[in-house]
Amino acid sequence: METIAAGAERAAPAERPVLGGDAAEPDPTPASIRLVPPSRGAWRASRVRWALAGVLLTTLAAILIVTHGQGPVRSAVSAFRNVRWEFLPALIVLSVLHYVFAAIALRGASGRSLPLYTTTLAQFTAAAANRVTPGGLGAVAVNTRYLVCRGMPLPRAAVAVAVLQVAGVPADLLLMAAVLALGGGDDRMLDAMGEHAAQAADLVPPLPLLIAVGVLLPAAVLYGRRAMRSAVVARAMDGLLELCRRPRDLALTLAASAATTCVMGAAFGLSVLAVPGTAAGPGDLLPLLAAYLVGAAASSALPSPGGVGSTEAALLAALAALGVAAGPALQAVLLFRAVTFWAPVPIGLLACRTLRRSPRPAPFTM
Repeated sequence: METIAAGAERAAPAERPVLGGDAAEPDPTPASIRLVPPSRGAWRASRVRWALAGVLLTTLAAILIVTHGQGPVRSAVSAFRNVRWEFLPALIVLSVLHYVFAAIALRGASGRSLPLYTTTLAQFTAAAANRVTPGGLGAVAVNTRYLVCRGMPLPRAAVAVAVLQVAGVPADLLLMAAVLALGGGDDRMLDAMGEHAAQAADLVPPLPLLIAVGVLLPAAVLYGRRAMRSAVVARAMDGLLELCRRPRDLALTLAASAATTCVMGAAFGLSVLAVPGTAAGPGDLLPLLAAYLVGAAASSALPSPGGVGSTEAALLAALAALGVAAGPALQAVLLFRAVTFWAPVPIGLLACRTLRRSPRPAPFTM
């Protein structure tokens, strides 16, 4: 032991001399808590991240202009002059609540007591990723990465996110059934939908339709059977059964998933009320909620990035079915998408740091 101690003393580095000639006094601050200035590599990485964020924002703006053209953008700018701005705070609150409920749904599907604040920020990042990826793939990747950063193994994280996506379908169907049962299904909208469906059926010749059904239906059945036998679907079904064995988390996931859609429908209704030319009143909120549910379901059939273009067209068709004029309907839809769709993107880009932290694993809750 004495030999080891003597060797350690000889190996200890000498203190740096000060320019004045005196030996420098040792720093009493422990090495574990000394502040280390950021390296040039960290500053360079930060600049790269901000450059990528700027490129992404520019790309999103270009997609918006190319998809909608300059005419709707000019209409949206001119529409802001007549908007009832007293509805704007409520729109912002509903938009934030959408991401809060999405975070709660992720907590229920994962079975972990995730911190609500950072999980909500992760949902903003997931929304920003969805703006450039079709079919919600960006949100799936971001949520999976976030659960891995919170200490969940990758297979379990992927299964939890898949279960969350599957649980959103019955939640939205239950919400739509409840809205229609409460009288949200306006007769004008139902009649217009039936008329449009009949017109679309008349435009399709019967023989090619029968041939297409005869070819596509067996292919869909065969593909569905193969998909049901795959390992991915098997793991997702196991995760869904595990969630069903946790009634509290199951109820939380379904309720929060339905709440995310409900607050978006309420925000859409307020956007219509904020435009004076729509002639809508507070008593029309339930039909407007039903119109949003129908429009959102129709837009999900087209896998465009973030539903850009298809969502606007579906919502405009739903408002037209309710008897809203084309000009005010366009203004209301653009206002709704500007506040709830495009405004959260910068927040999501700034909150992407939540995907780089690796805290201690969160406890599993049953």
